[in-house]
Amino acid sequence: MTRRSGSPNTSPSPKRPEASGSFIDPSAGRRKVGDLWPAWIGKKRISSKASYIESLERAWRVHVEPQWAGRPVGSLGRAEIQEWVSRQAGEKSVTVVLRNLGILRGICDDAVADRLIQSNPCDGVETPRKKRKDHTYLTAAQLFRLADESGDRRTMVLVLGLCGLRWGEMAGLHVEDVDFVRRRLSVKRSATTVRRKAVVDLPKSGKPRQVVFPSVLERQLREQCAGRGGGEPLFPGRDGGYLVHRAPPNDPTKWFWWAKKRAGVPMGLTYHDLRHTAASLMVRSGANVKAVQTQLGHASAAMTLDVYADLFDDDLDAVGRAMDSMLLREDVVKMLPNDAPGSA
Repeated sequence: MTRRSGSPNTSPSPKRPEASGSFIDPSAGRRKVGDLWPAWIGKKRISSKASYIESLERAWRVHVEPQWAGRPVGSLGRAEIQEWVSRQAGEKSVTVVLRNLGILRGICDDAVADRLIQSNPCDGVETPRKKRKDHTYLTAAQLFRLADESGDRRTMVLVLGLCGLRWGEMAGLHVEDVDFVRRRLSVKRSATTVRRKAVVDLPKSGKPRQVVFPSVLERQLREQCAGRGGGEPLFPGRDGGYLVHRAPPNDPTKWFWWAKKRAGVPMGLTYHDLRHTAASLMVRSGANVKAVQTQLGHASAAMTLDVYADLFDDDLDAVGRAMDSMLLREDVVKMLPNDAPGSA
């Protein structure tokens, strides 16, 4: 008797790897890591700021390319990548280690997506934990002393230390961005220093924001704007264009180092520490977390709390005092057992 097609006794043929979609041509993994780099960094350029791209290119050139560029992507193994990461962790900062691994991981992710390799060899690699960097905060008196020692950059230092702008946001301000009626600065662009040139882009948050400036800055800002066109940089460089910082803030040949020395403030202070100083002064003045978040341009209040958790420690004491006052008003203490803490 002829067996009918599809009867229960018919065993299905096993699927070949090609049919199931899991087959990877072994020859595909021969593509070298260095050959995959241009497409990966080209993809990043579409959505990333120039300063970030510059840091990726430098990390590739110095750390990743010498180690992996000549290797076929299919030959990479998790153990050797772990050894590479562990070796770096003993020599480099956590930020550098994570950036280097991120580049290799991203290239391998693309290789998986393009069916050059079955899985990413960077998966499962242990990385060092990023520690919170201690912030340097100046008091108001220290900030004004530093500004006084900064010569013609006095107003610039005060804008950084009182308004909380990033360096690029300050450098990107135009004269027309100062609103003296509402005492606001319109942060519309960032002029970030990349390879000793100013590259203009959106602020780090990706969108403009309004920043308030205190009344003590009004006179200095009016003087800074006097007789100048609205489209000119508020704090121009020597050539009249956007301001570029050509040396790190701890370079003893530059103005900032000498201003710190004369003012008697911590010599390790950076430009970005002036932004931290502004945050601390806002919190000390009683500003709530949401207001500080808006002023600094953070993505969320949670981010502000995470970055500046140490500034809000005193709030816990205030919460404790408020709770004590409420419980006493409600006469709850009398309800506690005689041997309970606080019942005596």
